[in-house]
Amino acid sequence: MNHPLVSYPQLKDTPTSHLPFSPCVVVGDLIFVSGQASVDKAGNIITDTFEGEFRRSMENVRLVLEAAGSDLAHVVQTRNYVRDAENVALYNQLYREYFPQPSPARTTITNCLPPSLKYEVEAIAVRKPA
Repeated sequence: MNHPLVSYPQLKDTPTSHLPFSPCVVVGDLIFVSGQASVDKAGNIITDTFEGEFRRSMENVRLVLEAAGSDLAHVVQTRNYVRDAENVALYNQLYREYFPQPSPARTTITNCLPPSLKYEVEAIAVRKPA
């Protein structure tokens, strides 16, 4: 799609995927981050504890936002996918580390991921002011 207000920023450290999607799409000052999971820069899944996968996913969001001129402090909404409902308490604890009050708008869905993933997150952010 070629449109003057739409861009697809990516840095060399931004995680990529063999699947047909962009890590993020920027429209004006809004940044739409595709689902980020516990993957390396080549998009290979890295299995870990729930906490390890959560932190790796958030680091991937941070890298994608950096490429788009933003950061976690400018996230306005997240959609979170937690495979196992028993991890929700830990998820809430970890989430507070990355998104202190006032937290972004948020949706959380449980029991929804394939066995290869414990956590995935999407985000919408705004660009940092110049």
